[in-house]
Amino acid sequence: MTTAPSAPAPTPASTSVSAFASSPSGLATDPTATPTNRLQRWRLVLGEQAKDSCGQPTTAQEAIERALAALYDPDGPNGLNNRSRQTGAGAGPRSAGRGQSAPTVARWLGDIRTYFPSSVVQVMQRDALERLHLRQMLLEPEMLENTQPDVHLVASLVALSGVIPEETKATARQVVRRVVDELMARLNEPLRSAISGALDRSQRNRHPRLNEIDWNRTIRANLRHWQPDYRTIVPQTLVGYGRKARRPQREVILCIDQSGSMAASVVYSSIFGAVMASLPAVATKLVVFDTAVVDLTEQLQDPVDLLFGVQLGGGTDINGAVGYCQGLIQEPRNTILVLISDLYEGGVEAGLLRRANELVESGVQFITLLALSDEGAPAYDRALAAKLAALGVPSFACTPDAFPGLMAAAIRRDDINTWAAGQGIKTSRAAG
Repeated sequence: MTTAPSAPAPTPASTSVSAFASSPSGLATDPTATPTNRLQRWRLVLGEQAKDSCGQPTTAQEAIERALAALYDPDGPNGLNNRSRQTGAGAGPRSAGRGQSAPTVARWLGDIRTYFPSSVVQVMQRDALERLHLRQMLLEPEMLENTQPDVHLVASLVALSGVIPEETKATARQVVRRVVDELMARLNEPLRSAISGALDRSQRNRHPRLNEIDWNRTIRANLRHWQPDYRTIVPQTLVGYGRKARRPQREVILCIDQSGSMAASVVYSSIFGAVMASLPAVATKLVVFDTAVVDLTEQLQDPVDLLFGVQLGGGTDINGAVGYCQGLIQEPRNTILVLISDLYEGGVEAGLLRRANELVESGVQFITLLALSDEGAPAYDRALAAKLAALGVPSFACTPDAFPGLMAAAIRRDDINTWAAGQGIKTSRAAG
């Protein structure tokens, strides 16, 4: 009786195959490619070397194996580093870059979309970028058209925006637009509803003009002043509609670290910034920084333009960025400053802590998000996060789905540490 080999150490390839094998419904075209038992699944994990112990695959399963081998055995006969399929036998391996292997990558992108569900496609695309440095695949229009758009692909395109050829820029913008539109559709309404509701509850207009009076609430608030002789209520307290305020009720500043490690956070922050900028009751500003500071507030109307204005990578000067934001604040007690950074400071840490203390003392709600993404626990400077926490600046990672609730809590001036605990979010604690 043939038995499956013992489990090898996990690899990106085995992770991708396992995700595919456990989700047969993800197959796009050929049901015969779906692995139906453990031996076939092990064959996909181990590849050609397992044919004796795991049996022969079907034709469709062979195609899946070739797609996996192209990425995870890149110098093999079907590898992405080998040009033989374009230029004939003996062409030899090549490095990733412009050249005759481009059609191989284009076909490979099409293959993985055919045989794997989108979640696995995204993992494999990311592996291709990181393991084989195949960023060139993002510089060709026909390749971009075959990629599975996601936040990480957008981050890669933004990072490459300065070197993308003219003939590819239109396609790159279309890909970014698709992802931005999908995120806007998912995140727009929750954020708008959370902020609008929080603003209505946080504002009490006690001196409304005649057209601003909420008569229902005013009558309820003054029932004890009923005058039987006159059969009327004499209101001593007028309650107005908070939403009729003619100027913004809150100022929100998003200060975003654009170092390479914060790529996904930059994408989500840009989406949220654009949504908040569309709310008249919130004055929103967006600032990105590395060693320099760039104010992108004027581009908040179009998140795609905003993203292509970002330059991912470079050093980090958090102190300089917070200093710039400090100069933008007009009403400290109505201002929410959200610093989105992993806190690996390349500037003057003592200056950053001094500014943070000044902001908190002036009444600014200062919050640090160590990440704004779905990527799990981020790497960050724990010592600096603890020092900020000691000054009253809560620091924690936040998912995009939790961000609307965070902003609503900040607008209501709730205790952010208490809110985070209620969401099961672990915040940094002050040292000692």
